[in-house]
Amino acid sequence: MEFVCIADFEKKAQTVLEKKALDYYRSGAGDQYTLNRTRDAFRKLRIRPRFLRNVSKLNTATTILGCQVKWPVGIAPTAMQRMAHPDGEIANARAAGLAGSVFILSTLSTTSIEELAKGAPNTDKWFQLYVYKDRSLTESLVRRAEKANFKALVLTIDAPLFGQRRSDIRNKFGLPPHLQLGNFSEAETQDVKSSGKGSGINEYVMSQFDPELTWKDVEWLVKISKLPVIVKGVLTHEDAVLAREFGCKGIIVSNHGARQLDSVPASIEALPEIVRAVGNDLVVMMDGGIMEGNDVLKALALGAKMVFIGRAALWGLACGGQKGVEDLLAILKKDFEVAMSLSGCVDLESIRPNLIVHESHYSKL
Repeated sequence: MEFVCIADFEKKAQTVLEKKALDYYRSGAGDQYTLNRTRDAFRKLRIRPRFLRNVSKLNTATTILGCQVKWPVGIAPTAMQRMAHPDGEIANARAAGLAGSVFILSTLSTTSIEELAKGAPNTDKWFQLYVYKDRSLTESLVRRAEKANFKALVLTIDAPLFGQRRSDIRNKFGLPPHLQLGNFSEAETQDVKSSGKGSGINEYVMSQFDPELTWKDVEWLVKISKLPVIVKGVLTHEDAVLAREFGCKGIIVSNHGARQLDSVPASIEALPEIVRAVGNDLVVMMDGGIMEGNDVLKALALGAKMVFIGRAALWGLACGGQKGVEDLLAILKKDFEVAMSLSGCVDLESIRPNLIVHESHYSKL
């Protein structure tokens, strides 16, 4: 099968992945209303192309929180990637590095912080952090990330507990016996493999993550680490302003892949109000629903400085390990460059808000 778009990788991955792993990766929360409308949210945005702009030479490079990247697309944190391919997070991170971008390692990865640092030394790496009830455990993860030369901390704020992912409950999902969470001992994470009461990962999160987390804990994290703190999971301008107030350097607008609370907006819908609130003070980024170059263009036009793909990278991983992700990123980058050229944008600075309107704009004419 010749892959020409991300959807091709997704279709192939559905035939390769074991059912429980596939359902874990692709499912959303509740009735999956938000998950199913994410693509529609992008489709409702229209591009207003400008022509005669001399697009013979494009520049897609930028700098994000000190990381020089070749283009503004990175790989979002997704858990337990060795369910998709034996090389898991290392393969994904190497592909990101070769593409000149950023890889974010999940706390719930099947590769440890130290293993990833050794396996992908030339990739700019950020560490996604959950705050545990045991603050010493949380601080230990921070110190390990600092020592391993990670460039930023990405604090997920939308998961005091995990959403109702019905596929995982029905499947009694648990991490396969031959795998374990790389950043913890086998004894510390036994709940992840236990699925007697439903989803093993939900049982683990309920027992370990701190539901009492507040913005004061964000302030604590900012103070104890030398790394810039990015908050992931922001969907309102009110929380964006608080992120600025409590010392964060960046925001990832995200609905956690529509896996937490159903009926929240798609990330692309929430992005504009957050950019208006703090876009001059914080680095605003976005994940969720990116499937083609047009999507990247639309997100940047609405104010994101960088976007991240999560599920898409897993589909590439399932279809060929590192090479699969490399191929997927190459296709997406080419698609983005075509979108830039055909809309009259020669560099990222020329991708401006007036490039995009909602479809309702044309019904008013």
